[in-house]
Amino acid sequence: MREIVHRHLGKVVAGAAMAVVGTAVAAAITLPGTAGADETGAGKGGQSAGQAAAGQGGATVAPGVVAPAPAEGAKGTGRDPLTDDETKRVERIALGGQSLASGENVTGGRGPQRIGVDLAEPETAELDDPDAPRRADVTFYDYRDDTLVTRTVNLETGKVERTGTQHGVQPPLSRDEQTEAARLLIADPAGAGLKADYKDATGQELTSPDQLLITGMVYRATPGAQPAVLDKCGEHRCVRLFPKVKNGPWIDARSLVIDLSARKVASLAR
Repeated sequence: MREIVHRHLGKVVAGAAMAVVGTAVAAAITLPGTAGADETGAGKGGQSAGQAAAGQGGATVAPGVVAPAPAEGAKGTGRDPLTDDETKRVERIALGGQSLASGENVTGGRGPQRIGVDLAEPETAELDDPDAPRRADVTFYDYRDDTLVTRTVNLETGKVERTGTQHGVQPPLSRDEQTEAARLLIADPAGAGLKADYKDATGQELTSPDQLLITGMVYRATPGAQPAVLDKCGEHRCVRLFPKVKNGPWIDARSLVIDLSARKVASLAR
């Protein structure tokens, strides 16, 4: 097992090295204000272009200043992205009512798991109407019965105009779901290789998702490609993780799948 762990770590370290090379190339791109300048950074006699200009009576160029972003208003207009205030408001409105209050989030807590809030597309009859009402689609995943719930909220009236429910539909994972998947993996015996790789890379014990940079993707069952415990993935919310040591290498955990609905971890058949 340890030999396998070391081989995996070696692969990801090599991948990290390639990424560093790519970063170095990107860093060589000419920055604003340097295009057309002498590559040596100095003019005749060792002077910089700015110094030469100043010596010839030209004004010294002041350093650039980054202007602060304009203050965001409480309300957007038209097809403007949702403001922070609008996002919080529609989420609160969408969570109202008994149907969602009895839901369950990824950790088993009360209320469904928030997935996302997006500006809704206008109705067909409103496509050419500049004064069409702004609406938001608020999406939740209810772990109580593996249901994706989408509520459309009218931002002007503050009312839920429609509610849609779907089964077997798996949107991209939220940050909270990725974190919970990592927590389950670390606590499970199947995560022994992950913890061994982390210790090899850092000399420290891996005990919390906070020690990793985590990305993940939804996993759907493929007939004959996984153990029976993962056959419901797609109906259940299942995750494959791609963990990375902070300021360190990626760790290969592709063979492991976390079923967030059943709170189980299994290894894919090889």
